Amino acid sequence: MTRRTLPVLAATALVGSLGVAPATAGSLGAGSSGGDTTTLTAHITELNDSGVESTAWLSLEGNELSVRIESQGLLAGAPHAQHIHIGGTNQCPSPDQVGTGFEGTLRTTDAIDSYGAVQVSLTTEGDTSPASALAVDRYPVGDEAYSRTFTVTDEVAANLRNGEGSVIPHGVDHNGSGEYDGEQMSDLDPTLPSEATDPAACGELNVHSMGSLSMGSLGGSLGSMGSSGSTGSLGPLGSSGS
Repeated sequence: MTRRTLPVLAATALVGSLGVAPATAGSLGAGSSGGDTTTLTAHITELNDSGVESTAWLSLEGNELSVRIESQGLLAGAPHAQHIHIGGTNQCPSPDQVGTGFEGTLRTTDAIDSYGAVQVSLTTEGDTSPASALAVDRYPVGDEAYSRTFTVTDEVAANLRNGEGSVIPHGVDHNGSGEYDGEQMSDLDPTLPSEATDPAACGELNVHSMGSLSMGSLGGSLGSMGSSGSTGSLGPLGSSGS
């Protein structure tokens, strides 16, 4: 059987800015004393028997969103697309939900009625719109921690203030080969293996008041958060592009 592996810069046609404001430096706690700051968290648990577990901390002031994600169990050396999905019922699917993938694995569109469509692409640099959903050269690699501050649209900001949305990392090594491969192609991009885009985990966003969520619980050293994480290396997939 011939394996089809993930191209190094696949889906680069989807990479590009749609006028989203560039990231600005700052910490997750910036402006936390303001009355319009909303803090959210998500406990992200496995889908597709991935073994992935993550925690996301978000702080929204006006249209400026600061995000930190810490993960474990993601495929080492491989990029993992991660997004804020909004829509549907704004809920995560059951971890044992059967999908249309190989041997019943869950593919991204199988649960679109639960978590909705991609509204924010949590890239390490550049555009964060849905157009960068598959910009595989601009996502964290393996369990690399993610931190970034950037601007979101009015609609996304309103959704987040209402506690609507889920954080979803993608990329599952179903066959244990150590890379994204397999005969089945992605339901999002037919040039990619399904393993590269299948959801690895999901966590529903929950709003917290600053009175009930201590700054110390927002992920440790908040002052160390920069404007973006590093892209790192694509490891066995080759070098990341510029």
